[in-house]
This record gives sequence, C-alpha cells and structure tokens, in this order.
Amino acid sequence: MIVDVSKKILIVGLGLLGGSYARALKRFGFHISAITKDQSSIDYAMGEKIIDEGSTELDERIIGDADLVIFALYPHIFVEWIEENQGLLKSGAIITDVTGVKGSIVYRIQDILRPDVEFVPAHPMAGREVSGVENSTDKIFAGANYIVTPTEKNTPEAIQTCMELGRLLGFSNVTTLSPEEHDEMIGFLSQLTHCIAITLMTCNEKEDMEKFTGDSFRDLTRIARINEMMWSELFVANKEALLEQMNLFMDKFAELKEMLEKEDVEGMKKMMRYSTERRALFDKK
Repeated sequence: MIVDVSKKILIVGLGLLGGSYARALKRFGFHISAITKDQSSIDYAMGEKIIDEGSTELDERIIGDADLVIFALYPHIFVEWIEENQGLLKSGAIITDVTGVKGSIVYRIQDILRPDVEFVPAHPMAGREVSGVENSTDKIFAGANYIVTPTEKNTPEAIQTCMELGRLLGFSNVTTLSPEEHDEMIGFLSQLTHCIAITLMTCNEKEDMEKFTGDSFRDLTRIARINEMMWSELFVANKEALLEQMNLFMDKFAELKEMLEKEDVEGMKKMMRYSTERRALFDKK
C-alpha cells in the first residue's frame, strides 16, 4: 500500500521523530497531515512544506482520510488515544508507531482496536539529543536500524507495508522481532546505555571537570542529555528486561574491578581484545 503516493499519511505527534518522518515521506509526494498539541509545530511544518495540513484538534476529516497513521506519542498517551479516538479512523486504515517499548502496549492496543483497523508496531532506532519538529531531519535514518514487531494478529500485507515504510524512510536495515525479543534487545542496546550515561554524569560531582575532559567522556555521555519524562516511562514499562541487563552489566563491571584489584593484566588484556573485536561489528557500514 505504502508505495501508492495517492495514499494519505497522518502523523500524530509532530516532534523530532514525527517531523523527520514527514520530511522523508514528503520527498515521495505523499499527502502528509499532522495532529499535534502545539500550533507552533504545525505552523513551522507548514512553513517548511513538510506537511500539507495539520491541526491541534481532533479533526475528524483529517483523521478519517488517512490510509496510514503513524503515532509518535509517549506509550501511555498512545494507548489513551486509541481507547478514546479510534472511532475516527477509517475502515481499512493501518496504524504504526515509533514507541521504544512493545510488550507493555502492543497486545493491549491490538486487543482493544477495532477489527477493521490494523496496528503493526515498529521502532525506528534513530534520534537526537534535541526535541521538536524544528530539529527534525531525515538524515537521522541513514545507517540506522528499523525494527518491525508483528504479532499473530497482523496480516502479511500490513507487515510488508510497515517494512516498506522503513525502507522509504531511508533506514539501512529493516528487520522483524517479536515484541518480547524487541524489549530484551532494547533493554540492552538502548535503555542500559542511557542508564550508564546517566550514572556517569551523576556519580562524580567534582566541579569544573568540563574544562579538562577529552572526547572519550563526551562521546560516552552524549545521550545523558535526556528527556526525563519519556525515558523514565520507558524504563518502567520495560522494567524486567532492563533490570536483567543492568545485572549483567554490573556483574561484568565487577569482574573487571576484581581484575584491577588483583593486577590481573592478562585478564584485562583478554577482555579488552574481546571488546575491540565485538565493537567492530557495530560500526555503521
């Protein structure tokens, strides 16, 4: 469906990711509409010609016209929107999302959703340390990963539409995982890394360190500039998986600490060689 540019796309939540989706999809000639809470975001997007129309209200025409609806909302707001407003969606519409956790919302939404509307969950593994549509850019998708997390309630056609969306957006790797596999992976690859960055920035409060730091500390703590409202919600929503990954990290950190205490240089070298070998697999191609 998505390759048909006559289809209309609605983005609900026109922030950094929603705006970046709009920029990328507008290049193909799709009619892009948006619903978001701030009029300034609509005005900016209209001025930049990255959307064709938008509203801060629940515009029944805009919602009812959309063939594909992309939800770029906090998890609990996404669930509330579906509970309260799904009657405005057109029959046959496909909805997807950008939400960073899946297990706690996917099944809930699919259980309450009308049978003539299909939800195919997805997670774009891309972002920046700033927010708002004014900071949006489709360049954040280049070299990034896009994960579709279908369930048994999804049709092959809708899954394919969602995967094609990822390719059109410019993601380098489009894959599928179950919601449970997704949450385990994200607990390690995304949420744990944010926990480490937060801890590094708060464990030593000595003054003026910013005057002496090198790039290694800046690179490692780049994501410590964090949206506390969103990330605290994501952490709690994926609590079990994240705690498991935090325990794995602390066990390995304790192992390195013990090597240092015992001056086990060969053990540290072996761990460093393995780290170097593993890190090469994560370089963007």
